[in-house]
Amino acid sequence: MLDHIGFPVSDFAASREFYTRVLATLGYSLVLEVDAETTGTGPHAGFGRPGRPQFWITEGEPITGRLHVAFMARDQAAVDDFYKAAIASGASDNGPPGLRPHYHPDYYGAFVFDLDGHNIEAVCHAPVR
Repeated sequence: MLDHIGFPVSDFAASREFYTRVLATLGYSLVLEVDAETTGTGPHAGFGRPGRPQFWITEGEPITGRLHVAFMARDQAAVDDFYKAAIASGASDNGPPGLRPHYHPDYYGAFVFDLDGHNIEAVCHAPVR
């Protein structure tokens, strides 16, 4: 359904570094940066798989309220790695890695609050082994 999503962050450099480290655990990387001169608003950083930025941050006034973004993980180990990297990079816990059977029996996710307090999740839907 979604092609891409983006939102402003309070500290662009810190958030770019945070998402670069954390999303690497899921196989995503910084794909494209666009400068403020080009955008007319502020620098933008797009993350995803090579050639396909789907998650964007931009410098700006943070949104009011909490945003929830869930990233697909290839397996449960990637969810665990995401959580460890996020906590080590300044995120705060919002639910450690584990099954969430109230969503469905194989829902394995981890939740953190990013540097601006947004609820960021990594989730794997693969059957539990």
